[in-house]
Amino acid sequence: MTNQSPPWPKQGPASYFPSIETKYDKSIADWQKIIADCGLEKHMAIVNYLKSEYGVGHGHANALVGWTLAGNTAAP
Repeated sequence: MTNQSPPWPKQGPASYFPSIETKYDKSIADWQKIIADCGLEKHMAIVNYLKSEYGVGHGHANALVGWTLAGNTAAP
C-alpha cells in the first residue's frame, strides 16, 4: 500500500486528482472513504456508483477507483 499526498504525479490515474479535487470540492481521501463505504467491490460497479450518486465523470471515477483498488491511499 502506498500513502501519497499532493503534489500528485503528472502521469497515470493520479494526474487527474487536482482537477477532481477542484471540480467536485472533495479531497482524494474523502473520495476514498466514499469508495470504501459504498459496499461495492467490483471496479465498474464502483465507477457507476460514483457517476450516478455524485455526478462524477467517467474518467475521473475510473481514475479514483483504479488508484484506490490498486492499494494506494491519499494522506488526509
